Amino acid sequence: MFNRNGMPSEGTKEQRKKFKPAPGRRRILACVGVLAVVAAFMLFITLQTYSTARISDTYKISGGADGRYEKFAEGVLKYSRDGIAYLDQKGEEKWNQSCQIKNPFVEINDVSAAVADKGGNNIMIFQEEGMIGEIETALPIERMAVSEQGIVAVILKNGSTPSIVCYDVKGNILVEHQASFDGTGYPLDVSIAPNGEVMQVVYMQVKSSGIESKAAYYNFGEKGETATDHEVASKEYNNSVAVSGFFMTQQVSAVVGDNCLTLFKGKEVPEEVTTVTIEKEIQSVFHNDAYIGMILKNEGSGGYELRVYNKSGKKVMSKDFSESYKNAEIYGGQIVMYDGKQCCVYLRSGILKFKGELDNNILEIFPIKGVNKYIVMNANGMEHMRFVK
Repeated sequence: MFNRNGMPSEGTKEQRKKFKPAPGRRRILACVGVLAVVAAFMLFITLQTYSTARISDTYKISGGADGRYEKFAEGVLKYSRDGIAYLDQKGEEKWNQSCQIKNPFVEINDVSAAVADKGGNNIMIFQEEGMIGEIETALPIERMAVSEQGIVAVILKNGSTPSIVCYDVKGNILVEHQASFDGTGYPLDVSIAPNGEVMQVVYMQVKSSGIESKAAYYNFGEKGETATDHEVASKEYNNSVAVSGFFMTQQVSAVVGDNCLTLFKGKEVPEEVTTVTIEKEIQSVFHNDAYIGMILKNEGSGGYELRVYNKSGKKVMSKDFSESYKNAEIYGGQIVMYDGKQCCVYLRSGILKFKGELDNNILEIFPIKGVNKYIVMNANGMEHMRFVK
C-alpha cells in the first residue's frame, strides 16, 4: 500500500500488528540464536589445539607414589602390593581392601575389575561397591579376563599343558579346558564376553610348516552344548601370528595378529566380518566399545602412525606423529597417549586437541565431564586439569 507521495504506507495499527512475530515464535527464534552461539563456541573450542594444562584442584592420596591406577566406573582403581582401593573423582577412598600381592595386574570392564597375582594363585573381583568375590587357583596365573558379572577366565601355567579355567565370583569352577602344544596349541590370550557366556582363546600352534595361530570361541550356553568341547567357531592364521583378542561388545570381538586385524560378529556363534591387513609393525593396540586404536611404526620416514578402526573394520582415522608413547587409551571419541610427563590427545575426527608436557610423570589420565577437563594421577595424588591456551 502506498500513500499519496508514492511512499509505502505505514498502514493502520491493526495492519502493522500482522507483521510482528508471535510471542511463541520470538522465543523460538531467541532459543535458536542462543543455540547457534553455543554451537559456534563449542566448535571453536573443539577445533583448538592446546599446549598448556592448568591444575584446578589437587587431592593428596596416601601412598600415591607406590600405587598403580586404572579408570574404573566413575572413579579410579588404585592397586599395589599392599591392597586395592576405589577412589571417587575427588580422591576420596570409597573402600579399601588390604592384601599381599607380589606382582599385581588388573583386567577391567565397565562394571567389574579383577586383580590377580601374576605367577601366583589369588584373584579378587570388585565392583563399584567393593569386593564381590575371591578365587584361589591350583596353578600359577598367566593371563586373565573378567565379564561384567564377575565371571573370570584364566590361563594357568602347567608346563606344556596349560589349563583354561572359568570361575564364578565364589571361586567355583564353571568350565575347565586342557590345552597342549601337540593338540590345541599353547594359549596366548583369553577373553570373555560381557555376559560371561562366550569365551575367546588365541592359540599358538607349532606345525611342520612352522608356527601358526588359531582363534577359538567356546559357548557355555545352549548353542555350545552339542559342540565338541563347546567350541562353536574358529579361525586359523597361516600367514600371521595372532597374539591377542578381546570383546568390544557382546556382539563384536576382535583378534590381533602381527600383521592383521580380524573382526567377528555374533552373540552366540561369532562369525568373521573382515580381516584387515596391517602393513606396518604394530607397537600397541587399545580399544573401547566402538573403536580399535593402533600405534604403528613408520618405516623409512620414521616416527609413528595413530590409526583407528570402527567395529566394521573400516579405517576412520590416521595421523602421523614423531614421539614415542608407551600408554594409549580411547575414551569416548578421544585418544589419549602419554609417557612420562609427555601427553598427546587426538579427537576421533583427527584433530590434535593437546600436545605438551605436564609437571609430573603421568600414572593415569582420562577425560571427565566439562570442557577440556581431565583427571590426572601422579605421585602427588589426583589432580583436576584443564587444557588452556
